[in-house]
Amino acid sequence: MGKRDDLIARYADDLKNKCGMTPDMDLLTKVTIGCGPSIYDADAATVASSQAGELETVKQNFLVKKLGLSDGPELDTAMEKVIDTYGKSERNKYRAVIYYMLTKEFGKESVYS
Repeated sequence: MGKRDDLIARYADDLKNKCGMTPDMDLLTKVTIGCGPSIYDADAATVASSQAGELETVKQNFLVKKLGLSDGPELDTAMEKVIDTYGKSERNKYRAVIYYMLTKEFGKESVYS
Protein backbone atom coordinates (compact mmCIF):
# COMPACT_ATOMS: atom_id res chain seq x y z
CA MET A 1 0.00 0.00 0.00
CA GLY A 2 1.13 3.50 -0.78
CA LYS A 3 1.16 6.48 1.52
CA ARG A 4 -2.22 7.70 0.22
CA ASP A 5 -3.79 4.28 0.93
CA ASP A 6 -2.41 4.44 4.48
CA LEU A 7 -3.95 7.88 4.95
CA ILE A 8 -7.32 6.75 3.56
CA ALA A 9 -7.27 3.84 6.03
CA ARG A 10 -6.53 6.31 8.86
CA TYR A 11 -9.42 8.54 7.74
CA ALA A 12 -11.77 5.55 7.54
CA ASP A 13 -10.71 4.57 11.06
CA ASP A 14 -11.51 8.10 12.31
CA LEU A 15 -14.93 7.98 10.65
CA LYS A 16 -15.70 4.62 12.27
CA ASN A 17 -14.24 5.10 15.73
CA LYS A 18 -14.44 8.84 16.37
CA CYS A 19 -17.48 9.83 14.29
CA GLY A 20 -19.53 6.64 14.60
CA MET A 21 -20.20 6.21 10.89
CA THR A 22 -19.40 3.56 8.33
CA PRO A 23 -17.50 5.27 5.51
CA ASP A 24 -18.31 4.91 1.82
CA MET A 25 -14.76 3.97 0.85
CA ASP A 26 -15.21 4.96 -2.80
CA LEU A 27 -16.38 8.45 -1.84
CA LEU A 28 -13.72 8.78 0.89
CA THR A 29 -11.04 7.88 -1.66
CA LYS A 30 -12.35 10.48 -4.12
CA VAL A 31 -12.58 13.19 -1.45
CA THR A 32 -9.03 12.37 -0.32
CA ILE A 33 -7.70 12.57 -3.88
CA GLY A 34 -9.59 15.86 -4.26
CA CYS A 35 -7.64 17.29 -1.33
CA GLY A 36 -4.50 16.99 -3.45
CA PRO A 37 -1.03 17.20 -1.96
CA SER A 38 -2.31 18.90 1.21
CA ILE A 39 -2.92 15.46 2.77
CA TYR A 40 0.86 14.92 2.93
CA ASP A 41 1.56 18.18 4.79
CA ALA A 42 1.06 17.86 8.55
CA ASP A 43 -0.36 21.37 8.93
CA ALA A 44 -2.53 21.44 5.79
CA ALA A 45 -3.85 17.90 6.37
CA THR A 46 -5.80 19.01 9.44
CA VAL A 47 -8.45 21.65 10.07
CA ALA A 48 -7.90 23.99 13.03
CA SER A 49 -11.56 24.15 13.99
CA SER A 50 -10.96 26.68 16.77
CA GLN A 51 -9.71 29.27 14.26
CA ALA A 52 -12.45 31.30 12.57
CA GLY A 53 -10.20 32.04 9.58
CA GLU A 54 -9.63 28.34 8.96
CA LEU A 55 -13.37 27.61 9.05
CA GLU A 56 -14.03 30.50 6.66
CA THR A 57 -11.45 29.00 4.27
CA VAL A 58 -13.19 25.61 4.43
CA LYS A 59 -16.52 27.30 3.79
CA GLN A 60 -15.37 29.39 0.83
CA ASN A 61 -12.93 27.00 -0.85
CA PHE A 62 -14.76 23.74 -0.26
CA LEU A 63 -18.46 24.30 0.38
CA VAL A 64 -18.95 27.25 -1.98
CA LYS A 65 -16.35 26.62 -4.72
CA LYS A 66 -16.09 22.82 -4.76
CA LEU A 67 -19.60 21.74 -3.75
CA GLY A 68 -21.29 24.75 -5.39
CA LEU A 69 -23.35 25.73 -2.35
CA SER A 70 -24.59 29.26 -1.68
CA ASP A 71 -23.02 31.00 1.28
CA GLY A 72 -25.44 31.23 4.16
CA PRO A 73 -25.92 30.41 7.85
CA GLU A 74 -26.72 26.76 7.03
CA LEU A 75 -23.07 26.28 5.97
CA ASP A 76 -21.84 27.42 9.39
CA THR A 77 -24.43 25.21 11.10
CA ALA A 78 -23.32 22.17 9.07
CA MET A 79 -19.65 22.82 9.80
CA GLU A 80 -20.40 23.08 13.52
CA LYS A 81 -22.39 19.84 13.39
CA VAL A 82 -19.53 18.02 11.62
CA ILE A 83 -16.95 19.34 14.10
CA ASP A 84 -19.19 18.28 17.02
CA THR A 85 -19.50 14.82 15.46
CA TYR A 86 -15.70 14.58 15.07
CA GLY A 87 -15.27 15.82 18.64
CA LYS A 88 -14.28 19.35 19.58
CA SER A 89 -11.52 18.00 21.82
CA GLU A 90 -10.09 15.84 19.01
CA ARG A 91 -6.74 17.45 18.26
CA ASN A 92 -6.24 16.13 14.71
CA LYS A 93 -9.33 16.77 12.63
CA TYR A 94 -8.29 15.55 9.23
CA ARG A 95 -9.33 17.75 6.32
CA ALA A 96 -10.38 14.76 4.19
CA VAL A 97 -12.65 13.49 7.00
CA ILE A 98 -14.24 16.93 7.49
CA TYR A 99 -14.75 17.29 3.73
CA TYR A 100 -16.20 13.78 3.50
CA MET A 101 -18.72 14.48 6.28
CA LEU A 102 -19.67 17.84 4.75
CA THR A 103 -20.17 16.19 1.35
CA LYS A 104 -22.49 13.61 2.98
CA GLU A 105 -24.25 16.28 5.07
CA PHE A 106 -25.25 18.24 1.96
CA GLY A 107 -25.89 15.16 -0.22
CA LYS A 108 -23.30 16.36 -2.74
CA GLU A 109 -21.71 12.98 -3.48
CA SER A 110 -22.43 13.60 -7.19
CA VAL A 111 -19.66 16.21 -7.23
CA TYR A 112 -17.22 13.29 -6.96
CA SER A 113 -18.85 10.97 -9.53
